[in-house]
Amino acid sequence: MALALTLAQAPANTSSAAAPALPGLSQPLPAGPFTYRTGEGQNIKVTVLARLPWPYALTFLPNGDLLVAQRTGQIKRIAKGTTALLEVPGGPPAVGPEAGSTVHGYMGIAVHPRFAQNGWLYIIYTKPLADKKRTSAVARVRYADGKLTDLKDIWVGENITGGPESIAMTPDAKLWIGNSGGFGDAAQDPKTLAGKILRLNDDGSVPMDNPFVGQEGYRPEIYTMGHRTTLGLTVNPVNNQVFLAEMGPNGGDEINWIKPGKNYGWPIVSLGRSYPGPWQAKTNEPVHTGYELPLLYWMPSISTSGLDFYKGDALPKWKGNLFVSGVRYGEIPGTGRVDRVVLNDKFEELRRETLLTDLHQRIRDVQSGPDGLIYLATDEEQGAILRIEPAP
Repeated sequence: MALALTLAQAPANTSSAAAPALPGLSQPLPAGPFTYRTGEGQNIKVTVLARLPWPYALTFLPNGDLLVAQRTGQIKRIAKGTTALLEVPGGPPAVGPEAGSTVHGYMGIAVHPRFAQNGWLYIIYTKPLADKKRTSAVARVRYADGKLTDLKDIWVGENITGGPESIAMTPDAKLWIGNSGGFGDAAQDPKTLAGKILRLNDDGSVPMDNPFVGQEGYRPEIYTMGHRTTLGLTVNPVNNQVFLAEMGPNGGDEINWIKPGKNYGWPIVSLGRSYPGPWQAKTNEPVHTGYELPLLYWMPSISTSGLDFYKGDALPKWKGNLFVSGVRYGEIPGTGRVDRVVLNDKFEELRRETLLTDLHQRIRDVQSGPDGLIYLATDEEQGAILRIEPAP
C-alpha cells in the first residue's frame, strides 16, 4: 500500500498564503562591479553608483543630472559625471515607509517638455490627510540650482488608497497618472479614479479630447480603466505612446499599451492567480474577451515595477529593447530581476532575457540615461543606484 499522500489528500499550508511583507529577505549588495555575458552578444558591467535608503524612481534632467525619488519623501541629485548624493530641498511633505507597510512616499518625478523655459517638475507622492489618513497627489514645483520652489498640488486623489502610483509626461505636455485599484471592483467603476490611467493638462485641468469627456457617469480625467497596481509609466521615444507596468496578484503581471477609452479588465479578467491560489478571472469566457489584451505578461509574477525603452547607443545590441524591473519572482523575497524584451515594430514579443537575479535585490526602477547607459534603483532599506555599461 502506497504511503505517499496524493496532492488532493495533502494538507494545504494556508497559513502562509500571503507573501512575506516588506522589507523582504534580499541579501546585502556586494561592492561590485559585476560582469555578465548576456544575450545578443552584449556583455555588460554593473557598477554600484551610490547607496541610499529606499530609492524608488529615477528621472534624468535635460542636463544629464539624475534625480532619485525616495520612499522617505526625499529627492537626491547625482550631478552628471559624479557619484555624490546631493539633497534637493523644497518638495511636498509625504507619508514615508512604516514597518511592514507599502507606503511609498515619493513615487516618481516627471519633467515638463519645456523644462528649459519653465523649470517645472511634477512629483507624485503619498499625501498625509487628517486623522492619519492619506491619499496620492501630484505637486508641480519649479527646479533651479538644485532646489524646489513654487510648490502647488495640481491634482489630489479622491477615494483612492494612497497606494503605489506612477507618472509620466508626453511631449505634448500632457500629464499621465497611474492610479492603482487592486481591491474590490473600483477599477471598473467609471465614477471613481481608482484603477484608472488619467490624462491631464500640465496645470491639472482636463483635456477636452479625453475619451470620456461629456459621457454621463464617467469621470472626465479617465483615459483608460480596469487596472490593478500601476507601478510604472513610460513613453516610447519613437511614437510617443504611453506604456504601463501593471503588477498582477500571484501571477498575471502585465505591460499594457495605453489606448484611449480601453478597458484592461481588472478584476474581472487576469492571466494570474489570486494570492490564496484560485485563478483571478471571474468569468468562464475566454480570457480577456471584451477587454484589451496585455502586450506582455508574466506567470509566475515578477512583481513588475519600472519600465523603459532603451534609446542609447552605448549598448547597440539592445537598441529599442524594453527593460522591465521586478522586485520578486514567484512571491519569493530576494528574487528581484530585470527582464529585457525584444519587440518587433508592432510591439509584439520576439524574445526575453532575465538579468541580475544573482544580486538578490528588489529592483524597483530602470531608466535609459542620456549617456547611453542604463540605471537601476533597488528598493531596499540599504538601497542603491546601479549603472549598466558595456564590458569587453
